[in-house]
Amino acid sequence: QVQLVESGGGLVQAGGSLRLSCVASGSGRTFARSTMGWFRQAPGKEREFVASIFWGGGSPSYADSVKGRFAISRDNAKNTVYLQMNSLKPEDTAVYYCAAALRAFGVVVVAGPYDYWGQGAQVTVSS
Repeated sequence: QVQLVESGGGLVQAGGSLRLSCVASGSGRTFARSTMGWFRQAPGKEREFVASIFWGGGSPSYADSVKGRFAISRDNAKNTVYLQMNSLKPEDTAVYYCAAALRAFGVVVVAGPYDYWGQGAQVTVSS
């Protein structure tokens, strides 16, 4: 069993930055061998992929809408995955969710393979 808790959301002006954190509780070994992802859901829209990082190395994957502005990273010693968000735009406003896929072998850009989800963190970008 893995529990995920996001933090770091808030209100920021357009062009600003935020860093989201997601701490996993449960087996540290499970986290270290999990593909981690970030998704977001804006009001009235479906949940969409943002970024994913594989435990075994390789390049992370990003949605086209955030490439060059967002960066996903992980610290296995702290059971934590991060999402650094720079040059934020009003259209980035959403609830951001982290997720863990325990059986993936690579990055995962769709929601289905993820086994555990956090409760979400609100990010609001004002114009």
